[in-house]
Amino acid sequence: MRSGFAMVVLVVLAVLAWPLQLQAAELGGWIGTYTSLDSGASTGSAGIYGFQWDTSRGSLAGVHGAASGVHNPSFLALHPNGRFLYAVNEGGGSATADQVSAFAIGADGAAGQLSPLGSVSSMGKGPCHLTVDASGRWLFVANYGSGIIAVFPIHSDGRLGEAQQSIQQRGSGPIGDRQKSAHAHEVVLSPDGRFLLAPDLGADRIFIYRFDATSGKLTASAPAVIPAGYGPRHLVFSKDARRVYVVTELAAKIMTMRWDAQSGALTAIAETPALPADFSGQRSGAEIALHPNGKFLYSSNRGDSNTIAIFRLGADGVPVPAGRVPSGGKTPRYFTIDPSGHFLIAGNQDSSTIAIFRIQPDTGALSAVGDPMALPAPVDLVFARPSEH
Repeated sequence: MRSGFAMVVLVVLAVLAWPLQLQAAELGGWIGTYTSLDSGASTGSAGIYGFQWDTSRGSLAGVHGAASGVHNPSFLALHPNGRFLYAVNEGGGSATADQVSAFAIGADGAAGQLSPLGSVSSMGKGPCHLTVDASGRWLFVANYGSGIIAVFPIHSDGRLGEAQQSIQQRGSGPIGDRQKSAHAHEVVLSPDGRFLLAPDLGADRIFIYRFDATSGKLTASAPAVIPAGYGPRHLVFSKDARRVYVVTELAAKIMTMRWDAQSGALTAIAETPALPADFSGQRSGAEIALHPNGKFLYSSNRGDSNTIAIFRLGADGVPVPAGRVPSGGKTPRYFTIDPSGHFLIAGNQDSSTIAIFRIQPDTGALSAVGDPMALPAPVDLVFARPSEH
């Protein structure tokens, strides 16, 4: 009798879980790429690509051009409502400013085409990163070339208004060819949405701003000073939001910093190398990501390494090196972890490949899944909201 009841329960649970399995297998998203090189030569990219993601096997399928004629849409940001997508356009504007573009996502999600909703000036040169706040009312952009960050209102139809505010960050560092002036590299909101953090590679600073979600106004707080010549690039908050992990491009190190959520202050705790001490080639840290379980941290190394570094987080929250794997190509500028936490996907910009790795749940170790997939100059990869499917 009990065994029969148990069988009925299993059947019911399987039926209830079936839609979720389909949803996971059909999860889609978009890939941002470079359409041209610094020389002006074409990469052959179609701009923004749509894809379907199989979370059980860790595979990309149905990759197709979703928005053509878009110049260098390297980094993307999805609106919280899942209906709009935004892209930076590096080198796609006037002589004084580049652009940010908006797109509407159709009913078929990542499987279909994106509908252009217009573009606005990024308020600077070389926009390299953007993000949308949790309310979906404000978009932030970091302009690497000019060291300017800007805030834009988002209208109800997804279109962007002209900049609400732009801020010129200032500073320099000892690496003359890379740090002659400020180079804003990322814009990240604190988990509670009260502060915006902007790592600046040129100034060796992480600029911190109080954010008023009602007016969209940023008010500068005291920046965090990074060791000279390190070149902070990207950062990620710990799962408990008590620490911030910063990947430095020029030093290829991970800085662990204590975050004060009340005052919006960062205090350095520790430094962890992303490359072995005897590494003698060009160092170039790029991306950093925390595993959804909060136990593992990953960073990418470009330059002469082309690896993904693995770290486990100690009891004190400081990263402990746990190995490195080849990135599956050249110049892993960006990587992300899929929503299931089972896979890491890396975009190798200069080899035009995307590599997929399975994540070992107990150690965080990475193992390649199949051969890298060819795609022109991939950079960013954004997953669609599960509710869209």
